[in-house]
Amino acid sequence: MLAALETANNESSVNASIADFPKFNESRKKSFFEDDKLEFLKDLQLNVYIELGRTKMEIKDILELERGYVIELEKLASEPVDVFVNNKKIAEGEVVVIDKHFGIRITSLLETSERLQGVK
Repeated sequence: MLAALETANNESSVNASIADFPKFNESRKKSFFEDDKLEFLKDLQLNVYIELGRTKMEIKDILELERGYVIELEKLASEPVDVFVNNKKIAEGEVVVIDKHFGIRITSLLETSERLQGVK
């Protein structure tokens, strides 16, 4: 059968032309969160917390805690703090004071794909 196809190809000329496809809309693609279908999600409230640092303590030291006790954290004062949304790290930032309140200035964000990893 292969021989028959080779013979047919040699005996006939191929008539080919360029395919005419419709042009794609070259406008900017919407990001995952700009999609109008997700508009209803924008009003949901999520838990946000900032992790200043961590340490490990023995139970006897925890039981001896009293007012004025200072707990030293593993993180250095110059290191960024971690920003979490629903227990998922999404960013890092630095502590700022706004009037009499603490705040966080975001210094770096995880990539969107990393932030969405594990979201079901």
